[in-house]
Amino acid sequence: MMHTPVRIHDIALNGGGYDFRVRVYPAEVPTGAMLVWLHGGGFMFGTVEMPEADQVGRRLSALGTTVVSVDYTLAPLDALASLPPLRRRPGCRRPSRWPPRLGGGPPCSPSRRLVADGRGVRLGGRERGALRRGAGPGGDWRGSAGGNLAAGAAMRLRDRAADDPDAVVPSVVGLVYPVLHAPLPPADAELEGLLTGLPAALTFPPEATQAINANYLGDTPSDRYAFPGGHDLTGYPRTLVVTADRDRLRPSGEAFAAELARAGVDVRIERQRGAMHGYLNEIGDPAAERTLALLAAAVHPTGFDESLPLG
Repeated sequence: MMHTPVRIHDIALNGGGYDFRVRVYPAEVPTGAMLVWLHGGGFMFGTVEMPEADQVGRRLSALGTTVVSVDYTLAPLDALASLPPLRRRPGCRRPSRWPPRLGGGPPCSPSRRLVADGRGVRLGGRERGALRRGAGPGGDWRGSAGGNLAAGAAMRLRDRAADDPDAVVPSVVGLVYPVLHAPLPPADAELEGLLTGLPAALTFPPEATQAINANYLGDTPSDRYAFPGGHDLTGYPRTLVVTADRDRLRPSGEAFAAELARAGVDVRIERQRGAMHGYLNEIGDPAAERTLALLAAAVHPTGFDESLPLG
């Protein structure tokens, strides 16, 4: 499927002392919705140019949602040796540039950086006219590593909201095949069977996820902002969780949805049958099309508006 032509803006910003870049996809006919989008990539890979980010921006902006895609700073490549060989998925292309990468020093805290980034997106976009009038800052944050950062940032903003006038809690959080627990909840026999025959890089063996987590956080995996699963979710924003059927991360998304429900949070969970982790990188994939429709409905100002066309 061809990308919808839209006018996009790349903006260099600084939030909380961090330099970063955002790519803004202005809504063609604004509905008042805004989505802050975070790509996946194991905290080490990915850019705003990858299909998982770009097709979301282009498609949803055509439906009236202004999309701000954050080119967040990546973690070092220290975990790379522990990962299975990576194979490029269909539809993926090497980006023309990588975002900045963290060097040495203390373990990074991406959710704290993202909260700073979120303020920068809101203020910088408004000052530069990149965000059209009526596109509020409280939109959807989000898949995979990006879902982790989005969930942690939403929790951090929830905790800050009482004392910080600049902390705008998202009205809805959308999480696509996210990782929210360390360690991951165990896979049952059904899931183990669904993982059979997949490329090793898509099965997320325990040694790989442990290496990714350590690379991301160092020795602090219990930080509730790093892995919100298993912590108090009272007062969390309304949440959409979309999982991939053949994905070892699926139990984390399912457990998080159950934890939200027990905390009294409005939550909706959808499982994309037959889909593998990272399917949003495949343009035109049926699971990707269904997920784009769910995201468009979730961030619509009237709530879950599932009458929106997605053609």
